[in-house]
Amino acid sequence: MTGEESSPSGESTVVWSAPTVTAGDRAGLLGHGAVTVWLTGLPGSGKSTLAHAATAMLAAEGVLAYVLDGDNLRFGLNSDLGFSPDDRAENIRRAGEVAALLRDAGVVVLASFISPYRGDRDRARSLHPDGAFVEVFVDAPLEVCERRDPKGLYAKARSGAIAGLTGLSAPYEKPDNPELRIDTAADDAQTGAAAIVAEVLARVRRSGDGGDSNVG
Repeated sequence: MTGEESSPSGESTVVWSAPTVTAGDRAGLLGHGAVTVWLTGLPGSGKSTLAHAATAMLAAEGVLAYVLDGDNLRFGLNSDLGFSPDDRAENIRRAGEVAALLRDAGVVVLASFISPYRGDRDRARSLHPDGAFVEVFVDAPLEVCERRDPKGLYAKARSGAIAGLTGLSAPYEKPDNPELRIDTAADDAQTGAAAIVAEVLARVRRSGDGGDSNVG
């Protein structure tokens, strides 16, 4: 099943409903444009920490921002998914669609997902206009992530309690050309978050003469 209704002839009856109020209109209301910042990296690399710190900094700048957290989505929208390759792909497909909707609504999205496969991240990017998707590689060596182990995942994986942990028994495909790379083994969270905020503001801030932001 595709989820689409069909006519007796087999043609889809689903038709796109064009908006009356555009993304540019919403940017005018909010005083800034919107982008999705997609943070990807190993478990324990610091994705969520950076996302929340950057969101707080953006709020202080008067920019509407929201953290879309991978674990949180698995409590609701993605609660029916496991961690097989197919389920991981579907998890990121849904997350990408939600991020694109939020961005279209005028929100700066800080999406924090391991998202281990390049193809899945590229599909999320494809849902956004040019310049509206910022891939951030949260880069930390495996040994650093395992030493931190804030959720105890590495310890459980080493003991055999869980299987398929990204970085140990499941693959992680590093970004080829991310817009930002943040080395959380070398830089603290505030430094990394400030780099994200600078990139976001450069893309969404309206110019001083009243011109449009780079991303409406």
